[in-house]
Amino acid sequence: MNYVIEPPSQPVVAVAGETGLFPVRRIWCVGRNYADHAREMGADPTREPPFFFAKPADAVNPGGLLAFPSQTSDLHHEIELVVAIGRGGRDIPVERALEHVYGYAVGLDMTRRDIQAEAKKLSRPWELAKGFDQSCPISAIVPAARIGHPDKGRIEVTVNGKVQQSGDLSQMIWSVPEAVAYLSRYVALAPGDLLMTGTPAGVSSVKPGDTLRGSCEGIGEIVVNYER
Repeated sequence: MNYVIEPPSQPVVAVAGETGLFPVRRIWCVGRNYADHAREMGADPTREPPFFFAKPADAVNPGGLLAFPSQTSDLHHEIELVVAIGRGGRDIPVERALEHVYGYAVGLDMTRRDIQAEAKKLSRPWELAKGFDQSCPISAIVPAARIGHPDKGRIEVTVNGKVQQSGDLSQMIWSVPEAVAYLSRYVALAPGDLLMTGTPAGVSSVKPGDTLRGSCEGIGEIVVNYER
């Protein structure tokens, strides 16, 4: 196939214990999927169905030393379980949803909160708050064939060694199979899609020079060091 410009490289995520890589097609994110986080963001977790937003595929990165994002003075961390889709489908039944999951990782949905707040105030989209460069550090994916499908386990993030967010996967309002099934009503899921499943309470501001260490029990960890 001929292209009129050089085609972009395929975004990928490492797979734990494998030499092969997981190609990333799209990144979907569930908003406010932990009750305590919904409350800290001023929402009522008992009344709303799940809603989703997206990040560009090339926002993924393996962590390490990252440039501090521009145009923000209020960068926030959001630690999340990441679901890697290995089999596509539309209108997937909840009871069959886990058959479509290849594996799991732990990731950070980095958010320019000041830009997001201004967008909300003006009823504008969030893309520049959520979809900026390197906004999605993700650990290596662990295949579900190896660990099963976790529905509980500690998930947390520390900033400079201090715990800032800590919760349990069992606290999700919408479980992994429910979120996968619900999203598949609106878009046809495909191999390579990632689903970030929401964050517990405790989001806080990150500064240049800070070190973030996120972990999810039985899955792995992601470390980010922001340049000064």
